[in-house]
Amino acid sequence: MSGLLDGKQLVITGVITESSIAYAVARLAQEEGAKIVLTAYGRPSLVARLARRLPEEPPVVELDVTDEAQLSTLADRVGAHLDGLDGVLHSVAHAPATCLDGGFLTAPWRDVSAALHTSTYSLVALTMACRPLLRPGASVVGVDFDASRAWPGYDWMGVAKAGLEACSRYLARDLGGHGIRANLVAAGPLRTLAARGIGGDGPSFEKDWSTRAPLGWDPQNAEPVARTCLALLSDWLPATTGEIVHADGGHHMIGD
Repeated sequence: MSGLLDGKQLVITGVITESSIAYAVARLAQEEGAKIVLTAYGRPSLVARLARRLPEEPPVVELDVTDEAQLSTLADRVGAHLDGLDGVLHSVAHAPATCLDGGFLTAPWRDVSAALHTSTYSLVALTMACRPLLRPGASVVGVDFDASRAWPGYDWMGVAKAGLEACSRYLARDLGGHGIRANLVAAGPLRTLAARGIGGDGPSFEKDWSTRAPLGWDPQNAEPVARTCLALLSDWLPATTGEIVHADGGHHMIGD
């Protein structure tokens, strides 16, 4: 039986630890037949070590999604390994500490703008950097956290995620005519580096999530989120774009 992503070629950002959503996507994508290239920010040797733990060691290219010079050469550097792209995973988010954990009213614009640049605008910047390689039918998938509510401790990152959701819709609108889809996967809270700012008191937040989610929730298991990303990166949802698909155990639809 062929794999879900047989013949697909993907760029995957955001691999930083084995617990990251991006690492789970990379592993499953290879198991389902895809060829991948990983990007690394700041510590390419760390990502290279993680790459060696995957089923097949993929190439790693350096990328700071806020660096215009690196973005301008990304297609050429990825093109040295892949002759085209069928998918891009955007799994990038960061906010300075001043923007989280009660800092909403006091965070300076310098820090807020950095959070928005890295966590919001980068979806567009990354997609357009990959645009020369994207084939008709390609899929851009971003990792989200439900921005419809004000979460404790999330503060300006919540605003950044709301912007990410809007960016995905506009990408879906403007790239749809080229046969390119853009969607987000809204994950429940996971014990990743990117999620440390969610919920203030992590253990109680996770416990409440697990209790309220109809399907339950394991904050240590990124695979359900990764599987949802793979579905969107595959050919099985060809008419789905501009969507936010929740992979959160159903927590998002339960009333207070």
